Amino acid sequence: MELKRVVVTGFGAITPVGKNAKEYWESLVKGESGAAPITLFDASKFKTKFACEVKDFDPLEHFDKKEAKKMDRNTQLGLVAAREAVAHSGIIESNVDKNRVGVIWGSGIGGLETFEKEVLGWANTDIPRFNPFFIPKMIVDITPGHISIEYGFHGPNYATVSACASSANALIDSKMLIQLGKADVIVCGGSEAAVTASGVGGFNAMMALSTRNDDPKTASRPFDKDRDGFVLGEGAGCIILEEYEHAVKRGATIYAELKGGGMSADAYHMTAPHPEGLGAYLVMKNCLEDAGITADEVDHINMHGTSTPLGDIAESNAISKLLGEHAFDIQINSTKSMTGHLLGAAGVVEAIAAIHTIIHNIVPPTINHFTDDENIDRRLNFTFNHAVKKEVKVAMSNTFGFGGHNACVLFTKI
Repeated sequence: MELKRVVVTGFGAITPVGKNAKEYWESLVKGESGAAPITLFDASKFKTKFACEVKDFDPLEHFDKKEAKKMDRNTQLGLVAAREAVAHSGIIESNVDKNRVGVIWGSGIGGLETFEKEVLGWANTDIPRFNPFFIPKMIVDITPGHISIEYGFHGPNYATVSACASSANALIDSKMLIQLGKADVIVCGGSEAAVTASGVGGFNAMMALSTRNDDPKTASRPFDKDRDGFVLGEGAGCIILEEYEHAVKRGATIYAELKGGGMSADAYHMTAPHPEGLGAYLVMKNCLEDAGITADEVDHINMHGTSTPLGDIAESNAISKLLGEHAFDIQINSTKSMTGHLLGAAGVVEAIAAIHTIIHNIVPPTINHFTDDENIDRRLNFTFNHAVKKEVKVAMSNTFGFGGHNACVLFTKI
């Protein structure tokens, strides 16, 4: 069976550095940080008092009051990104067969704000009274449900959950379904809204977050010797994936081709990466094999690069092992230095950045680099502090999740 080709015909994003895909990309190129003191709850007693929030987000600018009350912030952000992507792609105006349009969405945690509010409300009163929308607002799969309801898309519809790899896994699942002819178009994305008391408190308890409260904007510093943990972010991204011939037939603008998708497991530890980067190496190797691309054809990798002491070293070592001497000729970066870590939404949001490097031939910087880490090979081009103009024909994006879940996607110029 000959597999069908899968292309990108639209995208949308709402992030800590931009409320739409255009703003997001422009902020990345400028090297702007989205980190700031937390406003969504009182963080004064927490070890970490800052995060990368979506700034000035008012649900009532996007939904009526009754509609907004039925959705957690996670779903609200997801719908905003999906609406932008659907409009960008023009699939509604093209009168596509909605029975052949699916929605696959990733989120690591789902409606955490709703869960926190409802459970604390019960605990404080000891009366088991819950909002009737508690469960529908909280569950991870409700966002793709809302998107399909809004547009009447009857194709494959579900959520992927693999911690921080969730939306990257959504991209890979979508790719495979289109390749097998199970759908013509899939609205694929991810969202996360975990900047809550339990979200920050939980990650603080794991010693996972940066506590650089005196200088939030430089706290996310992937690959820097003085990195002390990741910066929690929130937001959503959405990519419209479409079967190539279907896109051509309707005259769609094609931005890139999703050529490869790789998956692997560290099979090592609940939260720490394999020290030799075994899972990271395998997932990139599997992605290249799926794409039919050789290592020396890669121009750019948007790394997982969370700014954690162990993770950055393991991933850097994996890239060196996979690409050999070619690793020193490509531009690699971590856009988490600007957006923070969007958890389950990171995969698709960073895939949008990788797609833009192909469109614009610019690689955004890894900001906040001050001191080299002797444990990381400095011959690698981390694109520190300033964007670099470079022709990009092949771009990869890595996303790794707690539990050892690894996903990698590869896009090519069309």
